[in-house]
Amino acid sequence: MTDGKSTITNGNAVLGIEFGSTRIKAVLVDENNTPIASGTHDWENRLENGIWTYSQDDIMTGLRGCYKSLNDDVYEKYGVKIKRLGAMGISAMMHGYLAFDRSGRLLVPFRTWRNTMTGEAAEELTELFDFNIPQRWSIAHLYQAILNGEEHVGRIDFLTTLDGYIHMLLTGEKVLGVGSASGMFPIDTAKKDYNSEMLRKFDRLTEPKGYPWKTRDILPKVLMAGDRAGVLTKEGAALIDPEGLLEEGCPLCPPEGDAGTGMAATNSVAPRTGNVSAGTSVFAMIVLEKELDKVHSEIDMVTTPAGDAVAMVHCNNCTSDLNAWVGLFGEFAQAFGIKADKGALFETLYKKALEGSSDCGGLLAYNYFSGEPITGLSEGRPLFVRSPESRLHLADFMRAHLYSALATLKVGLDILMREESAVVESITGHGGFFKTKGVGQKFLADAMNAPVSVMETAGEGGAWGMALLASYMLRHSSGETLEAYLKNKVFIKTAAETIKPDENDAKGFDIFMDNYKKGLPIEIAAARHI
Repeated sequence: MTDGKSTITNGNAVLGIEFGSTRIKAVLVDENNTPIASGTHDWENRLENGIWTYSQDDIMTGLRGCYKSLNDDVYEKYGVKIKRLGAMGISAMMHGYLAFDRSGRLLVPFRTWRNTMTGEAAEELTELFDFNIPQRWSIAHLYQAILNGEEHVGRIDFLTTLDGYIHMLLTGEKVLGVGSASGMFPIDTAKKDYNSEMLRKFDRLTEPKGYPWKTRDILPKVLMAGDRAGVLTKEGAALIDPEGLLEEGCPLCPPEGDAGTGMAATNSVAPRTGNVSAGTSVFAMIVLEKELDKVHSEIDMVTTPAGDAVAMVHCNNCTSDLNAWVGLFGEFAQAFGIKADKGALFETLYKKALEGSSDCGGLLAYNYFSGEPITGLSEGRPLFVRSPESRLHLADFMRAHLYSALATLKVGLDILMREESAVVESITGHGGFFKTKGVGQKFLADAMNAPVSVMETAGEGGAWGMALLASYMLRHSSGETLEAYLKNKVFIKTAAETIKPDENDAKGFDIFMDNYKKGLPIEIAAARHI
């Protein structure tokens, strides 16, 4: 405890903050990258005028609330409060659309990754670039606004993502880490910058509109892991800490998306490694040895925080429907006078799923709260479906919902593994889906038909990954790559548990998937009629 206290009082602690879909988390680490304090703030997106968004007030309140929670934890543990930091970094959900005018005013409400309103733009740009442009990417949102004739486009001075926006507020710098930037506009992995030929194509496409900007001019500057990305200003310090204790001047690393922090937090930045982050959304990141042979709408090409090519399979929906069903069972228990602990409820029901049939006994679940481009859905309707012959047992029911959380991901991964022959030697799982030991991990191993590991540090999540990137900026030696830093200075003693796929259960998952794909028209009809 005294070591943690001295690290904090001497101003050597490094802070990572990540804005997730439902929770903002801060993690403070010492000189050995060991977490010494943390803080959280719950928040939730809202559907306003058909758009999933968070308000600027939500963002500011969340930033301050999370930092206060961290400071409270520091005070409770060490009897001091944070005055100086060695370094810090900001991370957030990738993609989306935050457009500002010259005075810094937000032109339209923040459009998050969750929106599936840019189908026309994404399709046209994918054809123009011969490169998959997903609906949630910033450039797709920009072009859809152009196609829609939205008045604000001509007044855009700067376009960024949530992590870039918060970083700008704290430092005044309009920059992004390359991983986060790769979710705005395609990156040339050789030059570690936006693809210049695609920029020219987009400018030619929009030239007849007569806008006063060129695309590169309104995008953030691209920085690599290890680069310095500005310092905390006096105004930024006051913004994050209204108490006025936090001093200005600490360096910030490039802001990164949650995909990049997930790679850092799972030591998955080297070729042939990968990770799956599973919570409100689910995505797999596979670091490639070479570019893909074909363009696939189900697979996004992004980068590691060091700028190396990554195949990303991103699904908008994962645990929301699953969590709702667990909540329903909690209400059932309360009706009988049983006050079930939330954690115990999840663990009991998740473990019950292990007793289910490998193919879920013919039960089907669709976890679509929102649209899902991989399966062609612009809107979602959570569904549970069975035939009169299906066996309705709790174990099969829970297993079907856990399978459903991974089903859309498997559609994309099957393309990557079977059609593109991508080689993956290690997969690491992290996020709430893996919290119950040996359940989500096992089902992912069966779905991928590959070994899956979960590290003892998995619970630290992306905020810790962001702190690692800030620490790398501050402490790496000359010529030391991010891969080497993580391998030799962070994960050298980290324990992990690995589960191999069960042959019978992997076949059962494939049977479930066959039924799942056949039943997709049911989901499409539900979205159309309900």
